[in-house]
This record gives sequence, structure tokens and C-alpha cells, in this order.
Amino acid sequence: MSVYGFILPDLPPIEKCFYRESSKIASMSQEEVNRWRKENNNITCDDLKDGEKRRIPNPVCTFEDAFEHYPGIMTNIKKVGFQRPTPIQSQAWPIILQGFDLIGIAQTGTGKTLAYLMPGFIHLDLQPREKRGGPGMLVLTPTRELALQVEAECSKYSYKGIKSICIYGGGDRKGQISMVTKGVDIIIATPGRLNDLQMNNFINLRSITYLVLDEADRMLDMGFEPQIMKILLDIRPDRQTVMTSATWPDGVRRLAKSYLKDPMIVYVGTLDLAAVNTVEQKVIVIPEEEKKAFTRFFIDNMKSEDKVIIFVGKKLVADDLSSDFGLQGIPVQSLHGNREQCDREQALEDFKKGKVRILIATDLASRGLDVQDITHVFNFDFPRNIEEYVHRVGRTGRAGRTGEAVTLVTRNDWRVASELIDILERGNQIIPEELILMAERFKQFQLKKGMERDTGRLHGRSRKKN
Repeated sequence: MSVYGFILPDLPPIEKCFYRESSKIASMSQEEVNRWRKENNNITCDDLKDGEKRRIPNPVCTFEDAFEHYPGIMTNIKKVGFQRPTPIQSQAWPIILQGFDLIGIAQTGTGKTLAYLMPGFIHLDLQPREKRGGPGMLVLTPTRELALQVEAECSKYSYKGIKSICIYGGGDRKGQISMVTKGVDIIIATPGRLNDLQMNNFINLRSITYLVLDEADRMLDMGFEPQIMKILLDIRPDRQTVMTSATWPDGVRRLAKSYLKDPMIVYVGTLDLAAVNTVEQKVIVIPEEEKKAFTRFFIDNMKSEDKVIIFVGKKLVADDLSSDFGLQGIPVQSLHGNREQCDREQALEDFKKGKVRILIATDLASRGLDVQDITHVFNFDFPRNIEEYVHRVGRTGRAGRTGEAVTLVTRNDWRVASELIDILERGNQIIPEELILMAERFKQFQLKKGMERDTGRLHGRSRKKN
């Protein structure tokens, strides 16, 4: 079998369409569909296929609308006790179940993992497993933490004996190779470790028919594009592909254009990074040397039920703060790249279960951290860009709860002051006068620098003439 010049020896054709639209959903008028999308996080959809546009499937309003004909899926959903699908699930499920490639633009914490996992289970189950000869579904994630969370969701919603494995750097490589060799249905992996096993012929990806690129923007930010390209070269091009991303920059658009075929795109919320409406954002302009004292003041005023994640810019700062709080008798955990994998997993477990109510973390944990009851995000250091600010803030105010984000800003952060003001304005938040002055000073500094540069050029030209 040959597809787009790619030879597929002895591989069966892929079944992709498993959706039967309920009469209730089919009878929705366009006005009802538009109103539903507007009321559910302002969802917008588009068909990116060239030429004549296809009809975007109507969103499903209940789990039964999507999975009425899949009792195993419904049993798992009822076991967990969910009331109704999240907005991204409602719109993504009918698209994916009809076999289309999908791009989902949504923040973390919006239910995007189940948006691709549930259709993935059905897709896998209805392929001829005995002819497949290897794993059928691959989920690529930027970090091991996110990979482990996706694996946990796979296990929680185990469906018809489908086996999954998590492959990531820092884990037991021999054990991972052994598991893959024995046979699995779903691989959840970080690009680096999967590329390592692929290049050493420990894993065959030609049997993959359902591919997920989860948090594609983050993978590109972390420099994984070369590994992703090598991985995708071994996967059959007639696969079905789902891509999720919190943002829609040029790099992600390029990746989508290269590796997805005629996708539909679903935006949850707006693309302009307005932070979650359920989060109250407070910005404190403060001298660098007073940050520790203010952080201690904040912790002393926490309520017993509060749970806070403190974001810092460097691993050393995370260790420094953890040590300080430990000496003061304040129980904390820390999460950063220099900690052993088992220690990181323990830190997350302690925080999730409430053994500690303060987690100090670098941006490693700002994506994919799946803890529903975080009441506060505390930005000890401002992140490297405004996008990361939004991702951090999104760790609280999840699953319909309200949350609070406190951000310390020093004079060193003046270059992002204007963008931060923009985010605060869009969220109807209070903007400190000092932040406005900081933005104005940076603007004047930029103008002055530009004028000096122009003056220097003019002097250079006049010297050449003389």
C-alpha cells in the first residue's frame, strides 16, 4: 500500500469515522450553535482546508450526545462523576470522531486531555489490532510531568484492556524498552527519549494511526522540533493527527501546516492571551531586596485551606526559598529540573494530597500541572515572557473555581510592564500606578535609545563625507 509516496507494507487501511450525530444535536439551528459557542468560553471554529469549506460539526451538549453508542466510555465517565463536557470537549469530540485532523487552541486546565483521549480509545478499539503489529496511538508531550499526567488519565479511564506506557528522559530506559517490546497500544512520550529509542531501533512507529502533539507551542519553545520531525518521518502520513496548543504563534502554524492534513481548528477563548476570568490578578511593584520579606508576609496570612504555587525564575532560587522556609518551620516542596525524578514525583504527590500546601517551582511545572484546588499563584519572579505569565496564572481558578494570582514586579521587569498592563486591562483588573509609571519610563528609554542610534548614524555618514 502506498500513500503520498510513503510505502506502507502490509499495513491495513485506517478506519477514522465513528460518529453518529444524535437527532437533538443535528436539529440545532445555526443561531443555537452560535449562541452555545459564545456562551461556552467564546469558542470559534474554522476549516483550514483549501478550497470549498466543510461544515463544522455542531458541538455536543452531553456525554451521551458523543458516546451513546460506546457504553464502555459512558461507564467510565459516570464512574468519575463528571456533569457535562467542557467547552473544548464538546466541540472537539464530534470533529475527531468524524476522522478530521484537529488543532485545539486552549489553555491547560480546560479538559483538553480527555478531548483527545476519549476519541483515541474508540479509534484504537475499532482498528484491526491483530494486523497492526505495534502501538496504534502516540501522544507527544513537552515534559515528563505532563506525560505522567496523560498516562494517569489513560489508566483512570482504562478502556477494553488498552495498554499504555510512559516514555521519558530520566525514567528507567531498560524498563521502558522492555515494556515496549512486550507490546503496548498507546505510547505517551517526550520527544527526546522517544527519538532515542526510535533511532536505536527499539521502537517501530509505522503502526501509529492516531497521533497527538500535546502543547505543541511548549515543545517548540523547548527546542524539540528536530526530534519531532524525525519521529514523524516514521509515522504513516494517512494517520489522524490532533494538535493542542495554548497559543498560535508562527512556529506552531508552520508545524501544523507541515504535519496535519486539512485540519479544523477550535479556539477556546480568545487568542489574545487575556488571562482566565476566574482569577483575580494583583501586581505588587517592589524592590528586589524586599521580595523575600513580602513572600513571608503572604505565607503568614494564608488560610488553612489555601494551596499556593510559588513560581521562581531559577532552580537556585527555588532551593534557597525552600531552605529558608524549612528553617522557619514552614512545610514546603520544590519542583525543578535538578531534582531526581522520584523526588519530583513525590513533591507533586505531596502537593496534590495536601501534605504540603506550598509548592515552589520553576516554569518546568507551569504547563501541565494538573492540581485542581490551587487557590493562589504567587509569582516571586516575573516569567521570561507574557505568555508564560498567562500560563502560570492559569494554574488557579480551574474547574469553575475562583483563584488569585499575586505577582511581584521589580524595576528589572520594566520591559514587560506595558504588555502586563494590557493583560490586566482585558481582565478588568486593578493596575498599580507604579506599573503605569514603569511602562512609561521604559517607553521613554526606548525612544531615547532610538534617537541616540539615529544621531550616531548621522555622525557616521558625515564623517564618511568629510
